[in-house]
Amino acid sequence: MEASGADLGRPFEDVFFKTSDGIELNGWFFVAQSNSPNSSFVFLNCHGNGGNISHRLGLYGALLDLGANVFTIDYRGYGRSHGRASEEGTYRDAQAAYHWLRRKGFAAKNIIVYGESLGGGIASELCLREKTGGLILQSTFTSLPDIGAELYPWLPVRLVGSIRYDTRSKLPRLTIPVLIMHSREDHLIHFRHSEQNFAAANAPKFFFELRGDHNDAAWEAPGFETAIERFLETVRSAEFTPRV
Repeated sequence: MEASGADLGRPFEDVFFKTSDGIELNGWFFVAQSNSPNSSFVFLNCHGNGGNISHRLGLYGALLDLGANVFTIDYRGYGRSHGRASEEGTYRDAQAAYHWLRRKGFAAKNIIVYGESLGGGIASELCLREKTGGLILQSTFTSLPDIGAELYPWLPVRLVGSIRYDTRSKLPRLTIPVLIMHSREDHLIHFRHSEQNFAAANAPKFFFELRGDHNDAAWEAPGFETAIERFLETVRSAEFTPRV
C-alpha cells in the first residue's frame, strides 16, 4: 500500500467485509459533509486493473468535493483483500460492497457505481444484479476480447478468451442514468470503445470528454466535477424505475 485513506484528511473507515463465497475484502469508506445536498449519495468505486485503492486518492477527493460519500474497495487479490482474482469473483466483490452500503443505510437509488477501466465491466454487471441509482464509466472498454483483438490481431482471442467483462452487452439492459467519460488521447483503450458503449446505453445518458492518456488523472480534467454534479442532479430527478 502506498498511501492510507487518512492521507486525504477526511473522516473515513478502514473496512473489512466478506463476500458471498467467504473472501475477506478491504475497503475505505469516506463520509460526506453532513450539510451537503448530496450527502445521501454514495459513490461505490470499482477501480481499474492497475494498482489498488491506495493509488486513487485524487479521485476520492474530487468525489468528496461534490458532497457525497465514497466507498472504494480492493477486489480479491488486490491490496489487502484476500483470495485470487477471477471475473465472477470480482462481480461478487462488488456485490458484497453494495450490500455493505445497504446495511449501512444507503437507499439503492442513492448508490452511484463508478467504474474505471476494467472496473467498468464490474460496475455494469453490478447494476444488472442489484438496484442502483446510476452508473459512471470512466475509460472503459466494450469488452476484454475486443481489447485483445486490437492488441493481438493475429490471435483468435474472441474464440479462446474465457474472461469477457463485456460492458457493451450489459448496457442495453440497464434503465438507470449512465455517464460515460473518456479521452481521445487514451492510447490503451481507444476512444471508440466509449463511443460504442454510449451508443449501446439507454437514455438518460451523458458523455463527458476527458483529457490525457489512460493512466492520467481523470479528475483533473476541466469540468470533471461539474459533469458529475449535473449527473447527480439527473439521478435525483430522473423518472425511472430501477431494475428489480
